[in-house]
Amino acid sequence: MNVTKRFATQEVLSGFALDVAHGEFFTILGPSGCGKTTVLRLIAGFEKMDEGKLLLDGQDVTGIPAERRPVNTVFQSYALFPHMNVFDNIAFGLRMARVPPADIQRRVEEAIAMVQLQDFALRRPDQLSGGQKQRVAIARAVVNKPKVLLLDECLSALDYKLRQQMQIELKQLQRRLGITFIYVTHDQEEALSMSDRVLVMHNGQAQQVGTPRQIYEAPANLFVAQFIGEINVFSGVVEVEKPDYRYAVRLSSGQLREVRTDHRFKPGDAVHILLRPEDLRIAYLGDAGDRPGFSGQVIERSYTGQTLDSLIELADGHRIKASEFFDEDDPDFDYRINEAVWVDWVHGWEHVIPASGGPAAARVES
Repeated sequence: MNVTKRFATQEVLSGFALDVAHGEFFTILGPSGCGKTTVLRLIAGFEKMDEGKLLLDGQDVTGIPAERRPVNTVFQSYALFPHMNVFDNIAFGLRMARVPPADIQRRVEEAIAMVQLQDFALRRPDQLSGGQKQRVAIARAVVNKPKVLLLDECLSALDYKLRQQMQIELKQLQRRLGITFIYVTHDQEEALSMSDRVLVMHNGQAQQVGTPRQIYEAPANLFVAQFIGEINVFSGVVEVEKPDYRYAVRLSSGQLREVRTDHRFKPGDAVHILLRPEDLRIAYLGDAGDRPGFSGQVIERSYTGQTLDSLIELADGHRIKASEFFDEDDPDFDYRINEAVWVDWVHGWEHVIPASGGPAAARVES
């Protein structure tokens, strides 16, 4: 794909390119209105491209209508026929394609078993739970044996626990089938937990493509860093370039810190130092000694079950968030509101990007 798509005078996608491997669970992630559903509809054939083309398994399918493409879609609303039972809903596409009745029976039974709904074959959609409806929609989509299955925010209507369960089931199903899944969502946790690779979109543009670990640990720019989870941003200017991609950076607080990055900078370049909340380390102010770091004050503290999260205001007024795994046996663990603390990070855990917002090279250890 190298696609431009316009609606009236608005250009939704401009020179958009996407390459998905066979058998991959690929997720398109981004905020509402970024163009991710438009990409899905272009692949499905529900929208026409203004410029560009679409290749599927080496074949140009740009001009092929939706009903003839080897692609099926699972919609957010599931779009089940309310007057048909589970069996007939799943069989509908096969009957439209005039598949012999004996083959329909066998393939539908296989699809029902695959989504574990053998006891529900004769029920109508209004007699099913949200999770069961979702399974029927998936079975109906895969019974035609498409080369690509498109899923448009199909878990968003489920409650939290069921959504987590269905994330696992979807990934296991994709492995069993061995077909390509292209999944669209605005939920970062969902994208990271399910995907082989993730594309992060913003304003119709691809911001970064990578594994979930690369996206989280080595974001290409500030948008990706701030969209995926929580992030602390320290701004500064490179003062000294050292060997082995090490740099002395003067932070906005006035501190001089040494950082390491695979990106090439030169003195005078403005940079952002990015740290996840779990990368930070907190100590009582009196225990800091002469270690590098920042003095601050705890202004909010929240218990999440696994972690204790602290909102800390530094001496220069900059607010940061730190997450620590809960340890009830540590008497020094529970910092109090207004407690004076010292904040630092482990050298090498920082990720550095240009302040201009351009992509930065990054190394993620495997």
